[in-house]
Amino acid sequence: MQVCGIVAEYNPFHTGHVFHIQQAREKSGCDVILAVMSGDFVQRGEPAVEDKVSRAITAVQNGCDAVINLPYIYSTQSASVFAHGAVSLLKLAGITHLCFGSECGNLENLLDIASTPVNPDHLHISMDSGMSFPKAYSLLTTDMRPNDILAVAYLKELEGTGIEPVLVQRTSDYSDTELKEVSSALAIRTALKEGRSVKGLTPAEHLENAFIPWMEMYWPYLRTYLLLTDAKTLGTYQMYSEGIENHLKEQAKLADSFKDFMRRSVNYRYTASRIRRTCLQAMMQMKKEEVKCLGEPDSLQVLAFNDRGKEWLHSMRDSDVKIASRFARVPWHWREIEYRSALLYTSVFEEEKRREILLREIGGAVYVR
Repeated sequence: MQVCGIVAEYNPFHTGHVFHIQQAREKSGCDVILAVMSGDFVQRGEPAVEDKVSRAITAVQNGCDAVINLPYIYSTQSASVFAHGAVSLLKLAGITHLCFGSECGNLENLLDIASTPVNPDHLHISMDSGMSFPKAYSLLTTDMRPNDILAVAYLKELEGTGIEPVLVQRTSDYSDTELKEVSSALAIRTALKEGRSVKGLTPAEHLENAFIPWMEMYWPYLRTYLLLTDAKTLGTYQMYSEGIENHLKEQAKLADSFKDFMRRSVNYRYTASRIRRTCLQAMMQMKKEEVKCLGEPDSLQVLAFNDRGKEWLHSMRDSDVKIASRFARVPWHWREIEYRSALLYTSVFEEEKRREILLREIGGAVYVR
């Protein structure tokens, strides 16, 4: 069975994602399209606009055959860690191809960069310092865009695996906030936050009238936690180093809103994404030692699937890979962290919706007919 993997956030799922899935199926010629998708918190260090099970169902309804969960500890990290977690899971799933979007559209250039020792997280720094990638000159004359940085990270993870990379040229700008015929997820999120219509831009049109958890809503808890927790304890949490705990505590004292906190916290050392991701680790009380004890993932948590996805699941029966079609089958330490992230995610919802999402979290994979 030929399986094409996709790494996604679907935050929210939109028409560009439909195009990507169609291109993945067409270009790879694969029988199954399998997506590994971020959970309730995403790489920007923010809550997703909709819970992970709902996004997985939408993805299967619109072209994916199965969606597996990218655990919290990978989905809220830098490009290299995000890519390592996602591709590791897709390797377990037996993919033969990996399809990803790219702004530059030049696979040869991206492979050239991936073949160097450079860390994808530090590509901008490497370019600024004059590191040479002769074959990729046309790419390096412009800024590396987010999907190209992730593409380099994916390609590094594929080295020596025999998995074939499949590139799809992006049809929208990742950072564009203007609504267009094919709009970016950021543009759609911006419109939702401003109360503008997103009709025709996403299958999840119901989000127009839904409660959406924005990062600002977690500010009272975040500020209180930073102020009440001593710097030594904060320093034991994931991503805390170089005194960032003291920096965040000081800004929490001064800031009167999350927007003000971010304005004060971001500087030449810390990007906005780094600040948000670091704050998430504090709210999750995610200790470094706890993460070290996890090791590499050895199971796949399935969120949703269709008939073709069911065939893939049946094909995995003869493998040594654990398939967690029920939450109780996710290994305990991984499961505990996922449930903890669900508790944090739902903490700003009204009680009825909070309980509904938590019940879905511990439920089984959803079969989409």
